[in-house]
Amino acid sequence: MIALDEVLVVDVESTCWEGTPPPGEFSEIIEIGVCPVEVATGKRGERRSVLVRPSRSRVSRFCTQLTTLTQADVDGGVSFAEACAVLRKEFRADRRVWASYGDYDRKMFERQCADFGVRYPFGPRHLNVKTLFALTHALPREVGMAEAVRLTGGKIDGTHHRGHDDAFNIVGLLVTLLRR
Repeated sequence: MIALDEVLVVDVESTCWEGTPPPGEFSEIIEIGVCPVEVATGKRGERRSVLVRPSRSRVSRFCTQLTTLTQADVDGGVSFAEACAVLRKEFRADRRVWASYGDYDRKMFERQCADFGVRYPFGPRHLNVKTLFALTHALPREVGMAEAVRLTGGKIDGTHHRGHDDAFNIVGLLVTLLRR
């Protein structure tokens, strides 16, 4: 049974390159940002970052410029399987509605779980805040998270493209949508 008292907002950062990946390397999750929100009150929980040690890629200079994460940072992270276990154990992710800004995060989890034979950490209910935001605001197209924050009169809290800060900002957007 899915609990509806909280929504678990998730934002991932992945290895990336300015052009195509180096031979033999694949984009994979290196940070899982998490921020729960109480549905009834809109109260944000603590923002959290789970660093994930990549096994099929390295952090590029471009990736560090975008996310601030270095190879040394993620070398100290946990395996992807351990990160998924943290989501289930500490956040009850498999029994909650979860949300992300767009489908990228959901697709990355699905792909990486399939690639590594890891149990999917989430339940069956996913909210795409990017689509909800565009529909609710009658926009002609979906917009990026930073633009959505700006359109609501807010400012990015923290560092854009860091998972825990982006998850925190997405919660702010989701709360405005739930209150409409």
